[in-house]
Amino acid sequence: MTQVELQAFFQLFKSVCAKCFGHNLEQQLSQPESRHLSNEIEENTGLVVGWKTLKNYSAYVINFDTAKPQTPSAATLDTLARYLVDAPVTTETQRKRSEAHFGYWFQYLEQFGEIGDLPRIPQPRRWFAWIWLILAAVAAVGFFWLMPSQQLIYSTDFQQLEASFLQRNGWFLLSKDSTHWQQRSEKPGCLSLFTLAGDNWHSKLHTPKIPNLLTRAIKGDCFSTEVHFKDFIPKENWQQSGLILLEDTVYAGKSLRLSLAYNDYYGGYDYPGEVIVQTVAGFGKDRTNVEEVHHHSLFSIQTTDSAIVRNNLQFSGLRIEKQGQRFRFLYAASPYENFSFKELGSYDFDIKPHYLGVFALKGFVDTGAIMPVRIRFFRLEETNCID
Repeated sequence: MTQVELQAFFQLFKSVCAKCFGHNLEQQLSQPESRHLSNEIEENTGLVVGWKTLKNYSAYVINFDTAKPQTPSAATLDTLARYLVDAPVTTETQRKRSEAHFGYWFQYLEQFGEIGDLPRIPQPRRWFAWIWLILAAVAAVGFFWLMPSQQLIYSTDFQQLEASFLQRNGWFLLSKDSTHWQQRSEKPGCLSLFTLAGDNWHSKLHTPKIPNLLTRAIKGDCFSTEVHFKDFIPKENWQQSGLILLEDTVYAGKSLRLSLAYNDYYGGYDYPGEVIVQTVAGFGKDRTNVEEVHHHSLFSIQTTDSAIVRNNLQFSGLRIEKQGQRFRFLYAASPYENFSFKELGSYDFDIKPHYLGVFALKGFVDTGAIMPVRIRFFRLEETNCID
């Protein structure tokens, strides 16, 4: 590969990883991450790039001087470019028949070359550079000195839900269900998710999967995040929606889930159903038993159609606050939009979440209706860690 081709490959691979995972490539991909990226590429392009190949590429991109050199084929580069620009799904046979010129890669290379051919900016004189370095250091010290104790990372009221807008704002979608994802904007001013069959627990019968899990990366170690619902009243067992924290995007590591849910499972005993707020901790692929940390009954009722329930669940919300290994969970249920949160409880858990997801699901059951969940607000804030 020429120098320009190599630089274009590096940039292309970084862009592909950023699109898939929602953050810049900072270290070599792990095996689960490589498998996930391989699956995402195949699902979105119809073409295959093996996970081991992707893992080797990531090592080469990150550690160019020491890693084993890689020389991707034009077909592989074309596949990566197709994934990046959301090209139509195809097959290897179709591509060989009508697109054997690998146009997506060479178009990317041509654009990259045009950028790379820009004239270089002359280097400033050494003394001038030192002045700028000192000024930058002073500005940095002033910034951190004046920085508030809580820094807003991201918030949205879901007025815009175009795929390109979500991607630019740090969201990435896992386990896409095209039929229901196309209905995400059917309620103006809300993100509409649906309680599809799925869960994030490992079992002998099911591979963990949450359809249309809208996810973003978490940068800081301490943070606060919340989600607000409109008229969400779960009505059948396992129906739920909320926030989930994950160590990885393939459910191999630990997880922590806060849900507004419905429960009428009492091991054969006859009790009324209830709308609950629930926290559940998962311990990873090798430990399939989970722990219900909190189970708070909001309404114990014979029917979720009661006027009291409908009135008090017009507006609801969930919040998770993290300080080190201490997690604090809060909830709100109110007839008013400007509600106040109440503390559900706290929990010490040795988890280092890298991803945060907004979800809706109904468990791995064939029964149970698929109901819409209207999400009207989301916020993620980075907070200062308290020693």
